[in-house]
Amino acid sequence: PMPVLFERVILLKTVDLFRETPDPVLSHVAKALEEIHAPRGTKIIEKGELGTCLYIIVEGRVRVEDGEHVLAELGSRQVVGELALLDPEPRSASVIAIEETTLLKLDWEAFYDLMVDNIEIARGAIATLCRRIRKQNELLSHLQTEQVLQESVV
Repeated sequence: PMPVLFERVILLKTVDLFRETPDPVLSHVAKALEEIHAPRGTKIIEKGELGTCLYIIVEGRVRVEDGEHVLAELGSRQVVGELALLDPEPRSASVIAIEETTLLKLDWEAFYDLMVDNIEIARGAIATLCRRIRKQNELLSHLQTEQVLQESVV
């Protein structure tokens, strides 16, 4: 288990979303986290359910999938479900533990309360989402280029 607040603060400092957040603020975030243990095969997030939290992977690995399509595999110190913190909407993909996994769960209400008083948390969330959008744009551009090349060969 993740027993002490200090260890959670150190973990949070290694997560992109909270990298710029000062330690005193991280201690408030750490207090709001709930530890979750997911055995291999556990569905952590179900596509279509209302997203109200994010998960930080402490140990283990998860697969993000949309039906038959694997969108990503994520591991230690990575975050899944971060869009729900800024916009609680139905989940766009499912997340399954592909090995025994320990996660820290942060609900959007707690995140919002912390963000209102600490601009660093808002900056971290915005920067993380911008990186995610850029990465998806690069992937889409690459896929479109491949499609054009394939069509020109045919």
